[in-house]
Amino acid sequence: MTTPLVEMRDISIAFGGVHAVDHVSVDLFPGEVVGLLGHNGAGKSTLIKILSGAYRADSGQILIDGKPVEIHNPRDARACKIETIYQTLALADNLDAASNLFLGRELVTPLGFVDDDAMEAETRKIMARLNPNFRKFSVPVSALSGGQRQSVAIARAVYFDARILIMDEPTAALGPHETQMVAELIEQLKAQGIGIFLISHDIHDVMKLCDRASVMKNGKLVGTVKVADVTDDDLLGMIILGKPPTRAA
Repeated sequence: MTTPLVEMRDISIAFGGVHAVDHVSVDLFPGEVVGLLGHNGAGKSTLIKILSGAYRADSGQILIDGKPVEIHNPRDARACKIETIYQTLALADNLDAASNLFLGRELVTPLGFVDDDAMEAETRKIMARLNPNFRKFSVPVSALSGGQRQSVAIARAVYFDARILIMDEPTAALGPHETQMVAELIEQLKAQGIGIFLISHDIHDVMKLCDRASVMKNGKLVGTVKVADVTDDDLLGMIILGKPPTRAA
């Protein structure tokens, strides 16, 4: 077995006496997608916010490539090559794809001016790799479809060498064609050895996009299963009943 990209071991965090995450352990391997499922309040988003640096765990340990790391803030997470793509995508609607890709990390000329041409050239390069059909480089991202906007958000993360991607409800509010586009992007990322934690409420999404699924309920980990070994109903039972399926490996 290869070393996991990420191991979150025995993670706990409480808010005002409520155990939002209660001794949870999950891991993620290179080129793998692990779905995190559970009702609202199950603890999946809180767990991932600890990995992304938004929260600090009360106890537990995070390992990257088998080595313990301290993640106190989003800057620490980025230093560990962890990037988060939130459901809102955090794009500046009035700017084009290249300006969004380099937002806050702009390329500059030797004289210190923003180098728009260089940024567009780099954006075209990464988009050719991720989404060859993307053509709308000169329009504000507000004019893009949901799938195209998701492409820009993913390109931004990948361009800055993310090895671990956190994707929050990546297909929410997308139609079938756009959802397929995101599925193809995820396959591209897997082929590059990038590991993805995918937070979702949609069991069908998880069955289609993920290799394994970790289900949480009331802050605890119900279990982690291989998607190929379970049915939609098995996952639904884990979410509702809080019990792993008996036949799952």
